[in-house]
Amino acid sequence: MFLENTVNHKEQFGWIEVICGSMFSGKTEELIRRLKRAQFAKQKVEIFKPTVDSRYDEMMVVSHDANQIRSTPVPAAANIPILADDCDVVGIDEAQFFDDEIVRVCNDLANKGIRVIVAGLDMDFKGNPFGPMPNLMATAEYVTKVHAICTKTGNLAQFSYRKSRNEDLVLLGEVDEYEPLSRGAYYKSMQRDKIRNMKVSEAEEIVNNTKDTNGKSA
Repeated sequence: MFLENTVNHKEQFGWIEVICGSMFSGKTEELIRRLKRAQFAKQKVEIFKPTVDSRYDEMMVVSHDANQIRSTPVPAAANIPILADDCDVVGIDEAQFFDDEIVRVCNDLANKGIRVIVAGLDMDFKGNPFGPMPNLMATAEYVTKVHAICTKTGNLAQFSYRKSRNEDLVLLGEVDEYEPLSRGAYYKSMQRDKIRNMKVSEAEEIVNNTKDTNGKSA
C-alpha cells in the first residue's frame, strides 16, 4: 500500500494509482474515499467516468454502498485531458470500459504532475484481463487489489460470475446479473455452465440432424 505523505514537492511529475478487483469489492468506494480526502485538502479534483455507465446516476460516481461524488461522463478517453486542465488530482471510474487510449491519457496526465487515481474491473466475467486494465496496472506506480466476499464459500472473491446467459462483454448490472466468487466456486460454476451449454448444443444438433435426414422434424 502506498503512503500518501511520501511526496517530493520538488519533483514535477505525478503518478498513477490503480484500484482493481471484482464486482462488489469496494473499488469505487475506495476511489471516492481518496478523492474526497484530496478535496478536503483543498486540491483541485476532477472525476470522470464512461458515458456507458449510468446505472445509478448519469452525473455521479456512485458506489454499491450509495456513497457518491460528482463526475463528468465522457464518451472516450481522449476527452479527459481537455477537461482536466490545471487539476491536482484526476479520478477515473470504470476504466475497463474506456478504449486503449486511456493508458496514454493517464501517463500524459501523470507526466504533467497530476495524481491520477483509476478504478476498474481487472477481469471480465470469463476471467480474462479486462480491456486496458492490464496495461494501466503495468504502468502505474501503485496498484491496490481489493476483494469481495464469495457468496458461495465466504472466502475472498476475485471473480465476477455472470448469472445470466448473456455473452456480451459489456453488460451493466448488479446482484441480479453478477455475484462475486472465489477461485474454487467460480471454477465449479463455469464447469457447470459448460456442461449445461453442451447438453443444449447436443440436443440442437440431434434435432438438426433429424431434420436433415427426414426432411422434417421427428
